[in-house]
Amino acid sequence: MEKELKLMKGNEAIAEAAIRYGADGYFGYPITPQSEILEYLMEADPEKSTGMVVLQAESEVAAINMVYGGAACGKKVMTSSSSPGISLKQEGITYIAGAELPCLIVNVVRGGPGLGTIQPAQSDYFQAVKGGGHGDYHLIVLAPASVQEMADFVGLGFDLAFKYRNPAMILSDGAIGQMMEKVELMPYQKRSEDLPSWATTGKPETRERNIITSLDLDPNAQEKFNQKLIQKYREIEEKETRYEEFQTEDADFIFVAYGTSARICQKAVQLAREEGIKVGLLRPVTLFPFPKRRLNQLADKVKVMMAVEMSAGQMVEDVMLSVNGKTKVCHYGRMGGMIPTPDEVVENLKQIIKGE
Repeated sequence: MEKELKLMKGNEAIAEAAIRYGADGYFGYPITPQSEILEYLMEADPEKSTGMVVLQAESEVAAINMVYGGAACGKKVMTSSSSPGISLKQEGITYIAGAELPCLIVNVVRGGPGLGTIQPAQSDYFQAVKGGGHGDYHLIVLAPASVQEMADFVGLGFDLAFKYRNPAMILSDGAIGQMMEKVELMPYQKRSEDLPSWATTGKPETRERNIITSLDLDPNAQEKFNQKLIQKYREIEEKETRYEEFQTEDADFIFVAYGTSARICQKAVQLAREEGIKVGLLRPVTLFPFPKRRLNQLADKVKVMMAVEMSAGQMVEDVMLSVNGKTKVCHYGRMGGMIPTPDEVVENLKQIIKGE
């Protein structure tokens, strides 16, 4: 079957991609600006969704614990929300990470803190990349910069989650969730009935029973488990770091930006080069693992790296750690649902150049 081209919202693209990938279940709760994911799945053609379970839970807490149960059964399950809703899911997410279960979580970020605004932001970076819940754990975090990537990262997120038995997150924002672009959609896949060997099936008579838990009261055993997780995260860093570069070959200055900010910075690169300023862009595609090795390499030949974020400055700390003092690192951001313009980004860079 051939791929299909459609004009879709980012949120709709995620939902359609989940159906086509053959996801087994979705459990969520409505919140702006991501409610279309749940709404689209609820209205999907039952024949095309081939029995995918879609349920609006009574709360975000209930939804993430339903994901926990479905993941323990080896099923491809997912949830989505926006910033305050993701905060409510944090206990369940750390339980899932502690039980080493795969699932897909979507955060279409809005401005905060608190209830904040329904406008787009990138102020959930710390929460996504540094864990968010309690304990030493990481999510695999993918940062789409287009509606096409909203669709593509559903399959990639599930694949990585099952490969490493680790929850994966698509960290988007309200702008990409609500914008419409053409999307090339993959053909429909049949839902697989095959289950991983570690899954709970309710039929222990066919093999040794599987026990899935995140609890271990023996501190020695718990430390060994944490060390096992660290080794897994190091393997993910080694094998799964993804990023894109734009015009970095001759750059004196580098923008570092993801998601919507990266789209803005692509235009800012063009505007700056028209004025003779040699600027490039590094776009992290994975926020964990972060492309720290490549940033460290680029730091050897550039004068300034500028992190551009729709936040007060969160990713900029990882840029600083990656560069490790080799070059100057600064930040430009807008907050509260405001989106920076390419002209603002270029003007801010000019001011930094003047102040060198």
